[in-house]
Amino acid sequence: MAEAREDLEAFAAEMFEAFTRADQHRWGQAYVRGLLLEGRRKSVEPMAARLGEDGNRQALAHFVTSSPWNPAHVRARLAWRMHEVIRPSALIVDDTGFLKDGDASACVSRQYTGTAGKVTNCQVGVSVHLARDHASSPVNWRLFLPRSWDPTSDLADPAKVARRERCGIPEGLGHVEKWQLALDMIDESRSWGVEVPLVLADAGYGDTVAFRLGLNQRGLHYVVGVSGRPAAHPAAARPLIPPYNGSGRPPVARYPDPARSVKALAVEAGRGAARPVSWREGSRPGKGRTGLKRMYSRFVALRIRPAGREIRDATEGVELAECWLLAEWPAKEAEPVQFWLSDLPADTPLTTLVRLAKLRWRIEHDYREMKQALGLAHFEGRTFNGWHHHVTLASLAHAFCTLRRLTRSPKETAAA
Repeated sequence: MAEAREDLEAFAAEMFEAFTRADQHRWGQAYVRGLLLEGRRKSVEPMAARLGEDGNRQALAHFVTSSPWNPAHVRARLAWRMHEVIRPSALIVDDTGFLKDGDASACVSRQYTGTAGKVTNCQVGVSVHLARDHASSPVNWRLFLPRSWDPTSDLADPAKVARRERCGIPEGLGHVEKWQLALDMIDESRSWGVEVPLVLADAGYGDTVAFRLGLNQRGLHYVVGVSGRPAAHPAAARPLIPPYNGSGRPPVARYPDPARSVKALAVEAGRGAARPVSWREGSRPGKGRTGLKRMYSRFVALRIRPAGREIRDATEGVELAECWLLAEWPAKEAEPVQFWLSDLPADTPLTTLVRLAKLRWRIEHDYREMKQALGLAHFEGRTFNGWHHHVTLASLAHAFCTLRRLTRSPKETAAA
């Protein structure tokens, strides 16, 4: 860490440029350094014990929990720097759980999180990451507020509502669905001047029609995971006007056959429609150019017309828009195992669709690295602002590691 100290100080000075007080610069840099130092636990007390002359537990705790700095200002500078360095091909949306034993922290509740793979006591944070094949960086965060914490909700929990003021939850802040938090962060990132024309997300977001429509309205393309359930028509389907029998209102054009699930459409295309695609090198030894095994599977790509009331209501005219259905169908499986929808142009190559769909691994890599090495889930404070401060500082620590990786030799950078 000593050899990187000078670089870290310069990086922190750039990220904390908006700070007006010298003590904020000092303790901000110290907190990020504490997250980067060796050690299993990255909460304030153990970090303070490792920081030497900067190991003032009270000052570090005040900086992360109570100091009145706006994390959005820091995130904007982080986004500018990482956008320039990574040159992202996509912005990835996801959420991650912060497991909690007690119930005093802001927005903690029994809810599902993929971190545990079940309903458990936790906070959930939604994040957006700038990503390309070789690197990625989280640049924005929101703490999800469950309905039990919203005093206007029918599901409000009086005990949780009573803790809002103690946790510093802004007055008037209510429950907002995760997909809407994602759209809000995309809007904020664009307001900073950070433009990424493609959004990636898993089925937790892709199954929500309003999320996909929201991206359309913003002029953003997407490749999003979906379950096998969303309904659609084949691209060749056309709405027809049924014969008029002369009584009542004249019939309107409609699709003659009912929409089917995207899984049914992929299965109907058949195993023979699947094509082999290799999209990147993994982490196991193999015959790739860096000595690693290539990631490989078989995929079906179909042009379809997603259906459903929300889509019909948002469609001008009677013909539903086309998009891509991508289905992964491994050779040894009896049916497809994963599905994506994308509104990329009809001439987009299959290899491009697959590479972009699979790029979502970068956000999982970021979460794992931040939780295992950079203390993302170690914040022990209970306040709303404290949580946002901590995840922002953990994002800076992650970005600093990414920048150092990208200054290595081309071979090392390609493998990072």
